[in-house]
Amino acid sequence: MSSPLAPARPTRISLAVRDSSTMLRRNLLHARRYPSMTLNLLLTPVMLLLLFVYIFGDVMSAGIGHGGADRSEYLAYIVPGILLLTIGGTTIGSAVSVATDMNEGIIARFRMMAIHRGSVLIGHVIGSVLQCVMSVVLVGAVAVAIGFRATHATAVDWLLAVGLLALVALALTWIAVGMGLSSPNAEAASNNALPLMVLPLLSSAFVPVHAMPGWFQPIAKYQPFTPAIETLRGLLLGTGIGDNGWLAVGWCLGLAVLGYFWSKSLFTRDPK
Repeated sequence: MSSPLAPARPTRISLAVRDSSTMLRRNLLHARRYPSMTLNLLLTPVMLLLLFVYIFGDVMSAGIGHGGADRSEYLAYIVPGILLLTIGGTTIGSAVSVATDMNEGIIARFRMMAIHRGSVLIGHVIGSVLQCVMSVVLVGAVAVAIGFRATHATAVDWLLAVGLLALVALALTWIAVGMGLSSPNAEAASNNALPLMVLPLLSSAFVPVHAMPGWFQPIAKYQPFTPAIETLRGLLLGTGIGDNGWLAVGWCLGLAVLGYFWSKSLFTRDPK
């Protein structure tokens, strides 16, 4: 009989939390030691923001305000799209990180250790979501510095906007993890995850859907990023959201579930 003073054995959940937090610290340390990829992915949305505001702003603004918009109004229009573009770009780093771990043999070592198997992926996912949040904050700070103001947003609107951004980051990260696991090397992972940054460019991020060619409007309207951008735009700028809110949440939940089961299937598959 065990002594009543003997320490309680850790439960399965506590072990999973402990091992996941250890993997999270490992991934954050890697990101801090090798920041070049994060900086490169972060510079792209910042450069696009400055390019479209200061180079194309006067011309592009004419298409969103019935000929009467100005550069500041166009800045307010494109910032939500830039924030989603930032998340898509940041998750590419997750795909590369996962593919690197798979090819360097560290995953094989983890399989032989007495750790919770899913903690490896959970550490990557949580780390990526945190990096996405920090990237969005930095890009948002640049937008505020050049004149962006969300004057119509209440405290509840800001909370919903942050929740939507976190949900998008979670969904895209799980997809990126699956892409990393299915890629033979880091270079292939970077190429396979590139649509996560290209799709926002083909959405309503920079111009309204109705201003696009007729044959292209369904592509821009019914992809995952457009409902999320329009919902974020409505929360921050006070424009109409309509059904975009439910569509954005549905897309995020569907992609998150799909990415989770895809990643889990690839990760638990016995290595060749």
